[in-house]
Amino acid sequence: MKMKKVLALSLTAAMSMTLLSGCSGNSNSGSSSTAGDGEKVIKIGVFEPITGENGGGGFQEVLGMRYANQIHPTVKIGNEEYKVELVEVDNKSDKTEAVNAAQKLVSEKVSIVLGSYGSGVAIAAGQIFADAQIPAIGASCTNPQVTQGNDFYFRVCFLDPFQGTVMANYAADQNAKTAAVITQLGDDYSSGLGSFFKSAFTELGGSIVSEEQFQTNQTDFKAILTNIKAKNPDIIFAPSSITTAPLIIKQARELGITATIAAGDTWENSTIIENAGSSADGVVLSTFFDEAEPANDEAASFINGFKPYLASNNQEEIIPAVSALGYDAYLCALKAIETAGSTDTTAIRDALKTISIDGVTGSISFDENGDANKDMAFIKTIEDGQFKFLTTTTIK
Repeated sequence: MKMKKVLALSLTAAMSMTLLSGCSGNSNSGSSSTAGDGEKVIKIGVFEPITGENGGGGFQEVLGMRYANQIHPTVKIGNEEYKVELVEVDNKSDKTEAVNAAQKLVSEKVSIVLGSYGSGVAIAAGQIFADAQIPAIGASCTNPQVTQGNDFYFRVCFLDPFQGTVMANYAADQNAKTAAVITQLGDDYSSGLGSFFKSAFTELGGSIVSEEQFQTNQTDFKAILTNIKAKNPDIIFAPSSITTAPLIIKQARELGITATIAAGDTWENSTIIENAGSSADGVVLSTFFDEAEPANDEAASFINGFKPYLASNNQEEIIPAVSALGYDAYLCALKAIETAGSTDTTAIRDALKTISIDGVTGSISFDENGDANKDMAFIKTIEDGQFKFLTTTTIK
């Protein structure tokens, strides 16, 4: 869904992790400065996991943001052009570390924040950004609590109530009558999405025959999968991290479970296929984007340019949906800054409420909660070691 040759710009601050130190008081005045060459600079924070359980997905999201910064390295504020500097912090897939990382961005006086991959860390940091009056734009954090009660948090993805419902719809369309649900204890994304699937599936007339939970860092799922096998469900819905997914998939198939295994957007990651091998064939998931059919010119340009960019970062040339969302979050930030005509963070927040862009993942505007107005998901399956597009779906 995109095109444009990658021009290697030497923006060291944008292309490397910046671990900042110190804490700061609250301020609604974003930082602008003048570089050594006299160029004005505005800072955009990148709040993502690069390490920890969600490091793989977080890095893919960051790549979308870095590439967007490479293609759109400046922003017009009034009659002046500013260079955009990305200030990156690693929230380490951990709620406590997320608070520390958010405070580092506040201390740097960024004008707006992008991220995070992982709803739990986004929720944990939300109040930090709100207290500092710094707007944040999530790319793929889908849990409703990210924006609930927080007038400074926005997002460009659809939400888990929608995602859980479309997956339940898909299961029903495939004549699934019974389902098992596996979720991770203490994980907002996993437990939330599992709950929304369960509610929607039962409303459609299906039965939840087994509900199982597992601990963070658990590697042996044989006991809960044995319980599920005894119930013989038509489908297993197991929203979980990239690290956990191949373990569940392989162990289920080793036990002889033949039911369809399904999940949400986090499973659209090639490392799951690499680690689960042929056991991954037949897995079904929902996601935000498919590169086969560009939504617009921006998408077509992005697709053509981002593939070689992925290769230059030692990634497969298959565009992850979270990379596309990271790119779109950056575009929304630029549009809001331009609309505000200021580095003032509250003015940028107010502008976000009014903007509309044609992004890589389609048209994006925000509702009264700061959530993207989106009504379509892509359903994909894994076949012969590749993600294959199946259909698009909306809530019935």
